[in-house]
Amino acid sequence: MSIPTVTLFGGEPEWNSEPAWKLPGWVEPIMVASILFGAMYLTRRKNYRIFGASLASHDGYLDRQHSHGSSDHLLSYNSDTESDDDFVSTTKNPLKLRKWCCCVLLMPNTSRFRNNLHSRVLQRFPFLMEMFYWTINYAFYRMTSITSQKIFAESGIWNVAQAHGIEVLEAEEYSVLRFLFPVRERNVQQWFMHGHKDALSVLNRAYALIHIPGTVGFICWYYYVAPSFDTFAVARRTMTLTNFCAFIAFVLYPCMPPRLLPKEYGFLDTVRHDDAQSVWMSGKYVNQLAAMPSMHFGYAFCIGMTLIYHSGIFRRTPERVESRKTLFWKLFYSLLGVGYPTFILTTIVVTANHYFMDALVATFFVCFSFAGNKIFYVFTPLEDLLLYVVRADKPIPTTGHR
Repeated sequence: MSIPTVTLFGGEPEWNSEPAWKLPGWVEPIMVASILFGAMYLTRRKNYRIFGASLASHDGYLDRQHSHGSSDHLLSYNSDTESDDDFVSTTKNPLKLRKWCCCVLLMPNTSRFRNNLHSRVLQRFPFLMEMFYWTINYAFYRMTSITSQKIFAESGIWNVAQAHGIEVLEAEEYSVLRFLFPVRERNVQQWFMHGHKDALSVLNRAYALIHIPGTVGFICWYYYVAPSFDTFAVARRTMTLTNFCAFIAFVLYPCMPPRLLPKEYGFLDTVRHDDAQSVWMSGKYVNQLAAMPSMHFGYAFCIGMTLIYHSGIFRRTPERVESRKTLFWKLFYSLLGVGYPTFILTTIVVTANHYFMDALVATFFVCFSFAGNKIFYVFTPLEDLLLYVVRADKPIPTTGHR
């Protein structure tokens, strides 16, 4: 029995559009920096001063019975035993009792560092913690390209990624899941190329500009408007775990995007043709062979589901500090929650940066990450140690305190 091959198209794809004006390289970093520093200002602790009188009267992050931070409610000083209560009451900086897996760990108490200058800065601008962890997240992405190249050094990562890209096309066309993909990616791109090139130019710009600034903007916005930090943390942990699931796929299953496949497959790199590349998507550490899954869509789907939840349209009662939304705002957030991922899906396919299968796998990763987002609790002791090493006290988040 012969193995089916994906349908090939003769000739090189054509698009008669002239390249649009090139966006200066400094614009995107300025956009992202403006969003981040704007969020720092909006989410600052307004009744707190970095320089001033002693902060001994200020309740530190670890002085509360429950923690609001990324280690949500894992901290508890109190114990059922009388001896533990005596220990807590007579010790100025008691050790923290961390519930970790099936045991309890004693971790250093960083509240003693609350008056250090960098602790005061963090307390004034607690969003800095989110910026720090997303920087680590971005660093891990940067390493996927190097790691994958080392793993597939003998066979050649370019050849492996191209074979995987062709496998995806074949799976969409011939596998048992083909009913999920009634439309071919090439046909969608050709429809925009011929007769809708202005819309294609808009999508090229959207692909370059929306992914990083849009995701960063969402994180900043939701940190500000979420009714509680716990609610925000669920969305943030889901996105972070989705990232790490995707990073594993990038390393172990390098996949060439349609735009880099041989010309006979009929795809055109419209973003480069329009000279609309993002400054974040270029350079030595960018992984060009990371089509599977699509993190453009993964982020968009997670954002969309969060917006629908935030609308309250499927919830009978709002959260404790959440006000009821009018019908207009419920519809607005719901439509935006559906429209945004739909727009991103169209963008990634039309620009030949991803396959439909990439979006499907990204959706699965988001659902899996939402179900298992609390796995990040295992890193709480590591966070304690990091704060102790740098002599800083973790700030109390301002989410839900507007």
